[in-house]
Amino acid sequence: MTAALLPPDALEAALRAIGAERYHNLHPFHRLLHGGKLSRGQVQAWALNRYYYQRQIPIKDAFVLTRLPTPELRRLWRSRLVDHDGEQEGTGGIARWLKLTDGLGLERGYVESLDGLLPTTRFAVDAYVNFVRDRSTLEAVASSLTEMFSPAIISERVAGMLQSYDFITRDTLAYFTPRLTQAPRDVDFALAYVKAHATTREQQEQVLDALRFKCGVLWSQLDALYLAYVEPGLIPPGAFIPAAA
Repeated sequence: MTAALLPPDALEAALRAIGAERYHNLHPFHRLLHGGKLSRGQVQAWALNRYYYQRQIPIKDAFVLTRLPTPELRRLWRSRLVDHDGEQEGTGGIARWLKLTDGLGLERGYVESLDGLLPTTRFAVDAYVNFVRDRSTLEAVASSLTEMFSPAIISERVAGMLQSYDFITRDTLAYFTPRLTQAPRDVDFALAYVKAHATTREQQEQVLDALRFKCGVLWSQLDALYLAYVEPGLIPPGAFIPAAA
C-alpha cells in the first residue's frame, strides 16, 4: 500500500526531525571544538579541511543554477554563488574562510593547494558535488536544507571558540556573521521549492533521503578529523601534520 502524501507542514517537520537526529552539531569533534578542548593544531586541521567544502560549494550551486528553468528562480539561486565567490577579489565566503586559516597561522598557499587534505574530506565533498550534478533538481535543492540547522551551530561555534581559545578573535571568525542572515534566506527558498515540487510521496521520500545524504556528508568529514587528529590519531600519509605543541 502506497503511503499517503504528506501535507507541506508535515514534510517540513520530517525534514527538521532528520536534522535533530543527524546534524553534525551532535558529533563529538564539534563538541570538542566548541568546548575549547582542541589544540591549536587540531583547530587548524578542522579549518584546513573545511576549506575544501567551502571552495566547492559554489561549484555545487552552479550545477543547480544551470537546471533551474526560469530567470526568477535563477536570480534567487544565483545569490548563493555571490555569497561564496564574492563580487570581486577578496570578498565572499571563500575569502573570509581564508582569513580564518590565515588567522590560525596556516600558510595560504598550502591551504589553497589542498595538499594537506584528509582523503575522506575530498571523497565526501566530491560525493556531494556529484550528487547535486547527477540527481534531480528537487533532490539537489533538498540537499541544501542542512542550512535549516546552521544558525544555531554558528552561534554556538562563535561563542564557544571566542570564549575558549586565545588564538581566536572575532575578526578571525568573520566568515560566520553573514551566514546568520544568508542561511535563513536560502532556507526560505529551498524549503518553499521542495514543498511545492515534491508532489508525490516518492518525491517526498527523495527529498528526505537527500537531506539524510547531506547530513552524512557533513558527519563523515568530522569522523575523518576525529580519527586522524583526536583518537586514535592516525593521520593518513600526505595529510596535514600539526606542529608539535
